[in-house]
Amino acid sequence: METDTAYVDPEKAMEKIRHKLALLPDQPGCYLMKNGEGQIIYVGKAKVLKNRVRSYFNGSHDGKTQKLVSEIRDFEYIVTASNTESLILECNLIKQHHPRYNVLLKDDKSFPYLKITNETHPRLEVTRRVVKDRAKYFGPYPNAFAAQQTKKLLDRLYPLRKCNTLPDKVCLYYHLGQCLAPCEYPVQPSEYERMVGEMARFLNGGHTDIKKELQRKMEEAAEHLEFERAREYRDQILAIEAVMEKQTINLQDTQDRDVFGYAVDKGWMCVQILYMRQGKMIQRHVSVFPYYGEPYDDFLTFVTQYYSENPALPREMLLPVPPEEIGGTGTIASEPAETADGGHADEGDGAEVGESLRSWLKIRVAVPKRGTKRSLVAMACDNARVALEEKFRLIERDEERSVKAAFGLAEWLGIPSASRIEAFDNSNIQGVNPVSAMVVFTDGKPDKKEYRKYNVRTVQGPDDYETMREVVRRRYERVLKEDLPLPDLIVVDGGRGHIAAVLDVMVNELGLDVPVCGLAKDVKHRTAQLLVGDPPQVVPLARDSQEFYLLQRIQDEVHRFAITFHREKRAKSMIASRLDAIPGIGEKRRKQLLRHFGSLKAIREAAVEDFRPLSIGEGLARRILDALNEDNTVGELPTI
Repeated sequence: METDTAYVDPEKAMEKIRHKLALLPDQPGCYLMKNGEGQIIYVGKAKVLKNRVRSYFNGSHDGKTQKLVSEIRDFEYIVTASNTESLILECNLIKQHHPRYNVLLKDDKSFPYLKITNETHPRLEVTRRVVKDRAKYFGPYPNAFAAQQTKKLLDRLYPLRKCNTLPDKVCLYYHLGQCLAPCEYPVQPSEYERMVGEMARFLNGGHTDIKKELQRKMEEAAEHLEFERAREYRDQILAIEAVMEKQTINLQDTQDRDVFGYAVDKGWMCVQILYMRQGKMIQRHVSVFPYYGEPYDDFLTFVTQYYSENPALPREMLLPVPPEEIGGTGTIASEPAETADGGHADEGDGAEVGESLRSWLKIRVAVPKRGTKRSLVAMACDNARVALEEKFRLIERDEERSVKAAFGLAEWLGIPSASRIEAFDNSNIQGVNPVSAMVVFTDGKPDKKEYRKYNVRTVQGPDDYETMREVVRRRYERVLKEDLPLPDLIVVDGGRGHIAAVLDVMVNELGLDVPVCGLAKDVKHRTAQLLVGDPPQVVPLARDSQEFYLLQRIQDEVHRFAITFHREKRAKSMIASRLDAIPGIGEKRRKQLLRHFGSLKAIREAAVEDFRPLSIGEGLARRILDALNEDNTVGELPTI
């Protein structure tokens, strides 16, 4: 497909679009929306191209879809022979062009599997890639934690090897009873076959039988007074119950199935996948994303992409009923089948949707309208709705704590805005290694890429006011020189003296009119008062207000940032001064030692021969070790 990168006049583009709309066919296919630069910004599918594409340019839309439509300057379409073909083509086009308005599944959405390798000495591992290597794969698991927990349990039950390559001698896993040590002791292939068979049976839903066998062994060990071994079996039984038996719903057919549900609100969609393995519900997966097309179409796009690179498919997939069929008698895809209450499902658009996916994925795809399976889908949809409501509550709460708090703070201070706040704090110990730091909060949230650290250059001794003057002067001289944005508010960690020092630099030296406030602390070193003005006055902020909490977060963050910087500088200074006191060690050799050993503790614990790679002779090496070990009270310092 060719792209036109030249400027496109919106009126001419709309006239061209109207002509093309009149030529759209009454057939299924895919359409590609383009912006003025010829970039594909949205890909969709339709049972009837003429109706679907025209709907974008007729009638009203919500805010998100209107934004998409406002950028469309051209479109193309591809006619397909069936809905199945359009479904697959849409998936491939999205992968190829990555349109920004489509539902895009990122690479990190791949799911983990448990894999028993096909080797002489097999291993159990967690992987996200399923390939044809004759290994046994089990999954997918909804997250890495679930897969790792199951692997950890199986490692305790079955002592397969853990190392990638066989070592020269037995490792810790052998002594823990979690490896047969094929590196040192012969292991019969029949033993591996037995363990792999039991693991496969366990992962395929046979953990109940395994638990009964462990119960028998525990009782047998207890009868022979082997209480330690009996306790091990008991712990293994408890671990199985903890990992495998947190079930909520059971079906009698012991089928592997994925149950889908979705909910939409305010331009966002939430898709819930309930994983049922061996007829038992074990986990769920949640995805929340903005959508721009028809809800059910974009939901099916998500499902298609989800399975396009997922080779381990369930036996059955359950989907919600299309909106136009809600209230019907019931549908099920592919072939008429018994519903949970003994009846048969009717055919309809839901069956057509399922048939498209079934033809492509070669699995059973059901769109139930009654019975237990319908209840499962309803539960998935309810969970999706709850998750979406929770997201909006979190957004509202976050906005209340950030944007609204910044707006309220501006009102309290009588300034136009507090969107960008820059806060300063100093840190030193009796004037040694003085530093300062600045943090930036944008719309009530920390903007860490804007943080700055300052080594104090001109101030001698513990003079907090002069330190603040120097740092503020350096900061805003650079702002003026480089034409950087000025803050709406400057916050200093201090009281009236700090405010006066900052105002003197800002107004009298730099000629800048930026509001300055100070945060005074109480005897417990907690934020107590907000001071503003010249002379500074106390602003009567309520201690439980969001504005006060915002100021607390700012003060805590700038203090953390400043003191962390000071500790780093002090640690380096202590290392440097200790090495510099040794005759024969200059700046170059000091840096060389720290790069090679990593820390002062590592240098102190080194042997004389460890210095040879640095071309340091035996005499100097002994002087270094003697000097560093004179005072055994020196603790370990941070790694450089």
